Amino acid sequence: MFAPSQHEVRQFFCEAFRKRNSGEPLTPIEAIASDWIAEHPEYHADLADVEAAKAASFQVEEGRTNPFLHLAMHLSITEQIGIDQPRGIKQAYELLAHRLGSAHEAQHQVMECLGEMIWASQRNGLPPDGDAYIDCVRRRATR
Repeated sequence: MFAPSQHEVRQFFCEAFRKRNSGEPLTPIEAIASDWIAEHPEYHADLADVEAAKAASFQVEEGRTNPFLHLAMHLSITEQIGIDQPRGIKQAYELLAHRLGSAHEAQHQVMECLGEMIWASQRNGLPPDGDAYIDCVRRRATR
């Protein structure tokens, strides 16, 4: 299983940002990541300095979103949709994106559902409930 450290995740996103800006070739996963980075210019300053990024602490109390967590969730959701895992996420996402008229906003809604599933799993000490996750996305798609 792929389990990068916090520093490795931050290095990855900073490197994808740097390579895109310098016009260097990107790996397929860097290309996906850099597309999401482009959608979030508010994170560009955080991505511009690798050492500062590695040292940064994004506390909820500070009212700042962790750009690396946010981008990693975009990347995870994109991968889930691409392979339809958990089964049904692709259709639920597509319905939601159609209803909202925005793939980006749909990803943010899916992110909320993913966060709820992870929180419930950790709180209850149970494996993640993929069915509950898909149901959450479907409910948002049919509101």
